[in-house]
Formats: sequence, C-alpha cells, structure tokens
Amino acid sequence: MTVCITERCTRDLRAWETDAHMLICSPCLGQMRTWLQQVPAALTVLRDGSMQRERTGTAGRGGTRTAPLPGRLDTLNLVGPAATGDVHDPHGDQTGDRPVIGVLGDWTRLVCEERRLNGPDSWTETALAAWLQPHLGWASQQAWVDELHTALRDMTWTIRGIARVDIRTRPISRPCPRCDQLALQQTDGDQYTRCSNCLSAFTTAELEIDAAIRAASAA
Repeated sequence: MTVCITERCTRDLRAWETDAHMLICSPCLGQMRTWLQQVPAALTVLRDGSMQRERTGTAGRGGTRTAPLPGRLDTLNLVGPAATGDVHDPHGDQTGDRPVIGVLGDWTRLVCEERRLNGPDSWTETALAAWLQPHLGWASQQAWVDELHTALRDMTWTIRGIARVDIRTRPISRPCPRCDQLALQQTDGDQYTRCSNCLSAFTTAELEIDAAIRAASAA
C-alpha cells in the first residue's frame, strides 16, 4: 500500500486516490482546503488584533523608554507586506513569522510557473487563498505537495496561536470503522472525523455507511 506523504500522516491511500495519481490522502487534501477557506476570517481577526498596541519600557509619570509600537509585532509580521524575491539577512536581524501574503504568494507563483497561468487579478491574502483552492487537486499529484501542506498547516497554527482561537476536539461515542476502538475525535474546522488509535480519517458519509452495516449485522 502507498502511504500519504504528508508529515505526521500514516494513512494508506485508497485505490481511487492512487488511480487519480494523488500523493496525499483526501483527508490531508481536505485540511488544506479548509485552511485556505479560513484565511479571510483569520485576517479579519488578526487585523483587529493588530490594533492592540504593544508598549516597551516601563510606564510611569516619566513616560516610556521607547515610543509605543503601532501594533503587536507578531500580528504585524503576519498581516504585513512580503518581499517578492529572496531575502538576504547577513546580520541575522530578520525575526518573526513570514507574512500570510508571502506564504500564499510563493505557492501561487509556483503553481503559475508550472501550469503556465497568470494568477489572480488581485494580489491579496483573500484573493490568493481563493485562487489556490481549485488547484489543490492538481497540487496533490506533485512531489512538493507535502511541503505545501506543511506550509499551510504552520501558517494556520501560527494565526490561531496569535488570535487565541480555541480549537476544540471532541470524542465521538462510536467505534472506529477500521480498528473498532472508541477513539474517534472531531476537531473544529476539520471536515473529517479522525481516529487517535489507527490515525484513519472518515467522512460523515463513510461513518453513516459503517453505522448502517453495524445495525444490519446486529438485527
């Protein structure tokens, strides 16, 4: 069996996935689609958060040692502009996470180059995220798709960490269709129910089919 090539995933590819020349599984593909769909709302939260000014020095009658920054540095890093070419940092003073527009822009350029496309009309985070979504099926067949998955995952979790979005995971009280253990979990924003024991992922339709089979067997 061929295994999904994304980091931290050990799911075997289904026959229809290998027939479609996919190198990652459909749950991982669904994750990337979800992460891109969440970009517009995430940017709204981040930009609201960047208005919370961050101060350095000690407050008092004498004021602050340095002038207040125009926003939180971690947030400004993410919502700020990004260089379009290689960035050279001989002094090692470039810190913080890459801007969202830089992450999405790099992958948009790669897709454009390899598919000979023009890209989106507007070069904004929302436009880039929307433009990339219909190309994910093609991307799932490329050797670098695991790098794309990692980049989008890291970007999403960085956003969630700064925005302090509470992502909840809830246990599902039904046996796993694959290993039969009571280890199914559902996470907010995830299109799949996942098993913490065998690491399988299932759609709602797959779970309903399994439930019907179990009910018929018990009758």
